[in-house]
Amino acid sequence: MRFTHPRHPVATLRPRLLGKSPGARTLPARLASNSAAEIPSEPNTRYLKPTYDFSSPPSIRTASTLALGEQYLLPIYARPPVVLSHGRGCWVWDTEGRKYLDFSAGIAVNALGHSDPGVAEVLHTQASTLLHSSNVYHNEWTPKLAELLVTLTASEGGLGFPTGSTPTEVRVFFANSGTEANEGALKIARKVGKDRWAAVTGKKPDDQACSKTKIVCFENAFHGRSMGALSVTSTEKYQAPFRPLIPGVDVGKVNDIQCLQRLITDETCAVIAEPVQGEGGVTAADEQWLRALRERCNETGAVLIYDEIQCGLFRTGTMWAHSALPVDCHPDIITMAKPLANGYPIGAVLLRDTIASTMTAGTHGTTFGGSPLACAVGHHVLSRLSAPSFVTHVRDVSEYLNTRLELLPKWFPDILQTDVRGHGLIRGLGLRNETHPGKIVELARERGVLLLTAGKDAVRLVPSLTVSKEEVELAVNVLEGSLAALQN
Repeated sequence: MRFTHPRHPVATLRPRLLGKSPGARTLPARLASNSAAEIPSEPNTRYLKPTYDFSSPPSIRTASTLALGEQYLLPIYARPPVVLSHGRGCWVWDTEGRKYLDFSAGIAVNALGHSDPGVAEVLHTQASTLLHSSNVYHNEWTPKLAELLVTLTASEGGLGFPTGSTPTEVRVFFANSGTEANEGALKIARKVGKDRWAAVTGKKPDDQACSKTKIVCFENAFHGRSMGALSVTSTEKYQAPFRPLIPGVDVGKVNDIQCLQRLITDETCAVIAEPVQGEGGVTAADEQWLRALRERCNETGAVLIYDEIQCGLFRTGTMWAHSALPVDCHPDIITMAKPLANGYPIGAVLLRDTIASTMTAGTHGTTFGGSPLACAVGHHVLSRLSAPSFVTHVRDVSEYLNTRLELLPKWFPDILQTDVRGHGLIRGLGLRNETHPGKIVELARERGVLLLTAGKDAVRLVPSLTVSKEEVELAVNVLEGSLAALQN
């Protein structure tokens, strides 16, 4: 069977300030922006010792909050005993008055940083006007945000559009989270698969004999925790407690071209992949592999979904992580969420009209998705993220971050793996010892920088996209001190 794919606040403690380590030599370098930055010739030693002492008993305010959470919250998160109180830009403070440079950004969510005045103003204005109306009625902001997503995707590249295109035949569905966006995408792909099977066999799409229902995902992926999204999140610790999951899911390996022929067949309705895996270890997909993936989906009539929930919306320096790639590497569907409303819950599915045409009134829906408030904030955030000067800033800072990170495996070869992972402002450092990522995160926190782990062996850096080179310098200096402390 062969299918034809259609073309197409006040802190009470002062943090340690950025400074050169005694005796450290630096070499001047000119970056892409107009400002000069210094590239060190050896690791910074200012942060060999912790900035903050977490061994002291917490204040009554902190202790009472932690006790309240322990008493009433479902114990599903392994969190340090830190209670955040407020933030501004790339910085957050806890209830003990400690100040942290946040290189986690709410897990790649706060693209415009914490307590952004513009976001706060939109929230206030829209909440005072029309907060929720459900999808029984139209509202003004949902189609405006949909239009912006479509026009930007066409102009910036993605979803089959080369850069500089005029938008045509693209649709948007709004949800409340990345998990919901992925669930919606999988549901749509399943229906498309049945339609394509029916077109080939001459039978009805809902015939129980339909075999085009299988889904392909990849190792170390993370697509969410609901039953459908969890079924394509092929990590044992996430799946094991909840089996049996949905059947008919086949798992491959990112960047393994040889497996695609066997993996994706005429019975495959959907293939879901992350151009840059976030939770799974910050592994980037190769262009050649994405091209082969697209080609195999064309051959079998499978719908190709790119989960860009963590890597999309300018985190890599382009609208989508795949925007700069040739169109023969592009997907049929893009899912997004995290940064779209800077922390206000929203998710979205962007899909080609040839895919969207299968969906009619009543085939899918949501109560809260596409609310006036979420979409007003999303429109504001995306308008700012897509401004040419902002994109230039992201690329300049990304270049400096990359330059600094690439020095670390040379300076700490016994601790770090050789290659720096990811692109733009979603970066990962692989550790040779799988017990070390958590230790590095803890050491950095004691020195006033918040990082994340990723997968089994990596530390992840996903700062707000507003981050400055000075803040990057501080974060990497602390990272160098943490690595040295671990090494010693």
